[in-house]
Amino acid sequence: MEVRAVSRFVRISPKKARRIANLVRGKDVKIALSMLKFIPSKTAVPIAKTIKSAAANAKNNYHMNENLLYISKIMVDQGPPMKRVKPRGMGRADVIRRPLSHITVYVEERKEEE
Repeated sequence: MEVRAVSRFVRISPKKARRIANLVRGKDVKIALSMLKFIPSKTAVPIAKTIKSAAANAKNNYHMNENLLYISKIMVDQGPPMKRVKPRGMGRADVIRRPLSHITVYVEERKEEE
């Protein structure tokens, strides 16, 4: 059974977030979190937070063993642009579009080998 956690409207470029998400896809939750701790990118923080949330959802809501959890799917989608105004000369204004992301993490329990 897949358990999901979503972080929406995260103030990070989706292109940069996908680079980090590709590193942890398919890994165990504990290994992925320890990898993200040492990645020198501000993108690693919200991705780690979403993975922790998915693991907590699996443990508390579905009584899964947190040592057997792995990241089955992780997606980073583009959100709506955050628009800001930058004043320019002669009374004009430019619109600055800042990227937003939606991070979705699915975790699953590995089958125990007997």
